Amino acid sequence: MKAVIQRVREARVDIDGATVGQIGQGLLVLLCAERGDTDAVADRVLAKLLKLRIFSDDAGKMNLSVQDVGGGLLLVSQFTLAADLSGGNRPSFTQAASPDEGRRLYDRFVAQARAVHPVVATGVFAADMQVHLVNDGPITIPLQMN
Repeated sequence: MKAVIQRVREARVDIDGATVGQIGQGLLVLLCAERGDTDAVADRVLAKLLKLRIFSDDAGKMNLSVQDVGGGLLLVSQFTLAADLSGGNRPSFTQAASPDEGRRLYDRFVAQARAVHPVVATGVFAADMQVHLVNDGPITIPLQMN
């Protein structure tokens, strides 16, 4: 499973001009399920995400997690993170999970996140989304777990 985590001051997802998910301070997470990913992998990604210390403490050090600061999570499915460019200029997405399995893992990830974190917003799986964000820092961190 791959994720790109962005610390944001605010973020939202629009579809056809309507906002479908929105947070203030928190983490925008672009999430990609890959072939072979399991529920256990998704659980590890979520645990890491919730404990990732990338928010500043009173001394200005990145020492606090999204849970510590009471920030939101905006979870957006992003199969293009599985892109392979080794064969030329047109990306191959063969490493991405099948659409059915990708949706299942994404939906499960969202449900697990909502069970343990108070503010969770989402995009819409497989939709044409416009993602708006104010990256704070900027802090952008890639994460991959198998």
